[in-house]
Amino acid sequence: MEILFWICILIILYTYIGYGLLLWLILKVKRLLEGKKQELYPEYTPELTVIVAAYNEAYCIEDKILNTLELEYPAGKINYIFVTDGSTDDTAAIVARYPRIKGMHRDGRSGKIAAVHRAMQEVQSEIVVFTDANTMLNKEALLKICRHYSSPDVGAVAGEKRVQIEASSDATAGEGFYWKYESKLKQWDSELYSVVGAAGELFSIRAALYQPVEPDTILDDFMISMHIALKGYRIVYEPEAYASEKASADTGEELKRKIRIAAGGIQSTIRLKELLLPFKRPLLSFEYISHRILRWVVTPYLMLLALLLNIWLVAAGENSIIYGLMLLGQLAFYGAALLGWVLEKRQLKVKVFFIPYYFCLMNYAVIAGLNRYLFTEQSVLWEKARRK
Repeated sequence: MEILFWICILIILYTYIGYGLLLWLILKVKRLLEGKKQELYPEYTPELTVIVAAYNEAYCIEDKILNTLELEYPAGKINYIFVTDGSTDDTAAIVARYPRIKGMHRDGRSGKIAAVHRAMQEVQSEIVVFTDANTMLNKEALLKICRHYSSPDVGAVAGEKRVQIEASSDATAGEGFYWKYESKLKQWDSELYSVVGAAGELFSIRAALYQPVEPDTILDDFMISMHIALKGYRIVYEPEAYASEKASADTGEELKRKIRIAAGGIQSTIRLKELLLPFKRPLLSFEYISHRILRWVVTPYLMLLALLLNIWLVAAGENSIIYGLMLLGQLAFYGAALLGWVLEKRQLKVKVFFIPYYFCLMNYAVIAGLNRYLFTEQSVLWEKARRK
């Protein structure tokens, strides 16, 4: 039991702390051996197409259009496609007011994957940039993204997601902290070899490498980018190209989103099973297992097991001081998370408790996501999480 307990603890620590430290150390050595990083070509501006898939986004679509049209990029080298399939509000009508944008609309909702695939059939440019309708990009985003394509081994470029946290922060303050930490890990992943997948808020690909994903895919953006990685191309992370969006309206909305992502993580694990064996692409497999698989499949269950084993070891009197202190530490952490939940319900603003609360929320979502994937019929049509 003691050996199993320590295995659980070591894997948990590696997942959330150790992997980041190991990356940092590896990159320190890599920089010493390789010297100064190769300069990018800031003026590399291939023809590109911006694709936005929007469903009933009338409340924000005009802001998105204006933001997109204001992005800096050479005139004549940029195209815009907004797909509004199935929208029953004024989304399509608003898009139609802007002649620079190619609007695509058909009645009947088939999901984002079908909309993106339909738009891709109209693309003739070298690069495609995908971005969500409810996120706003910085003006230099396209220029920062496209400079990476001057390197022929780059098949996709992922931008950074930034969550806007209000001063009157609630439990979703943990979301902002989480994404800052994620951003740093993605930068290090990218520097070592490749980011492990991209998020739909902002990412781009070489159009020639696009491979349609299965119609029932939950994390379509992740799988589109990972298909490119499996072909031997790198996915680069570019933090200077970013998409800003508001935090979830509340933790209930954030939990709904996380459970869907977790279900998609289980599905992706099955479909990318070849990466679980590191023989073909060792670096990509190392990053994928360390950054994704442990979080999506393994560690949340080990946290529960570690708590139960710790209780058993204390009850059995094994090294009572060490295990007693460790149990006290675990109970204090989960107690802080519980207090964060209570304070959130009462709308009290004590940020220190929101990080453990959000951490536990994410890990609960993984367990709930597995249950959803195994016992609930998956649909690509889903109710969007409400934002502030």
